[in-house]
Amino acid sequence: MVTDFAFLLQSIAWPLVLLLAWLLAELLFERWRIPRVTSYVAVGLVGGLINLPGLTTDVPGLPFLANVALSLVLFELGYRINLRWFRHNPWMLALGVVESFVTFGVIYWVSGWFDLPVDHRLIIAALSISASPAGVVRVANELRSAGQVTERVMHLCAINCILSVVALKLVVGYWYLSTSGDLVMAAFGSMYVVATSVAVGALMGVAVPWLLRQRSTHERGVTVVFALAVLLLTTAAYGLKLSPLLAALFFGIVARERRVHLTNAQRDFGTAGDLLSVFLFVYIASLLNWADVGAGMLMGLLLIAVRTASKVGCNLVAARLSGITERKGLLTGLALTPMSAFAILLLEQTRLYGFAPAVAVLSAMAGMMLVQELLGPVVTQRALMTAHETHVTKE
Repeated sequence: MVTDFAFLLQSIAWPLVLLLAWLLAELLFERWRIPRVTSYVAVGLVGGLINLPGLTTDVPGLPFLANVALSLVLFELGYRINLRWFRHNPWMLALGVVESFVTFGVIYWVSGWFDLPVDHRLIIAALSISASPAGVVRVANELRSAGQVTERVMHLCAINCILSVVALKLVVGYWYLSTSGDLVMAAFGSMYVVATSVAVGALMGVAVPWLLRQRSTHERGVTVVFALAVLLLTTAAYGLKLSPLLAALFFGIVARERRVHLTNAQRDFGTAGDLLSVFLFVYIASLLNWADVGAGMLMGLLLIAVRTASKVGCNLVAARLSGITERKGLLTGLALTPMSAFAILLLEQTRLYGFAPAVAVLSAMAGMMLVQELLGPVVTQRALMTAHETHVTKE
């Protein structure tokens, strides 16, 4: 007979919460087309609010599992990046870079209105550059979205993520230099990590397609090989203290250039990918502290408004130059609203690598992250639907 109910609840907490999140997401998507990822986040937030035993960051291995889940998404995002498009339309690349710099600048400026240290403002600005690949890719796949706006969102999201990682690593290097005066540690904490992560991801992007060409592999086999390669890449990045997210993104980019074909049926890495996606969003939401959410909500709402205005404004200004209408430029900017999953995991990763300000920054951004996690996917979904690029059929 079971007498220790607290231990039992702690043991079954994660499977129970994931099952509940999946059921709720399916119900709300079927009835009102609410993005599934929004429901996953909502369940994670409630679990964190009631302090459900077992749903805690103290459980070993959870950050690694979350990084594997997001790395799979980043590989898929990277695989959808067409480098030739940037050569044929350099305005797209220029737009992504300029918009990232503008977003960094305005967020750093506005965050100065609040009582925040300079290094905290720099970190918030660096993270605000990013758009959430998990939110964008999952919503696009959910809607079977394809078209000009969808492809631009994917490409700009990739650029944003790359520059966000670079900016954050530079801030980490600046922090090490200002606190210890150690130039070697500062360099290791910034550009060495970026360059090595890119190199390792690119190397994997060459090696795995070569391996697949040595024998005839069916579609399911290709999916398994790439999933295992992402797992290996994430593990190696952890061991070398690199960025598994950046490495996975470049793995996908280079793999596409090597002409390994992935079909639409393989998107999201099948059932395992779906399960990891549920876990990722529940886990990310459970990291937020509700006390911090209330304290930072005013700043969070202001930063969201400024960040959205920056992305929408840049896409509107560059719309004609980059070959689309202002309407599609507006929708592209709105679709880039989500940012929380990538930003939180990037921040959590730097904390695990010994970056002390990460905890304080997550507390300061809690309100911003909460709103972005819940509403960001909805904005992306509505933008893609308004662009008439979705192909959802009744199941």
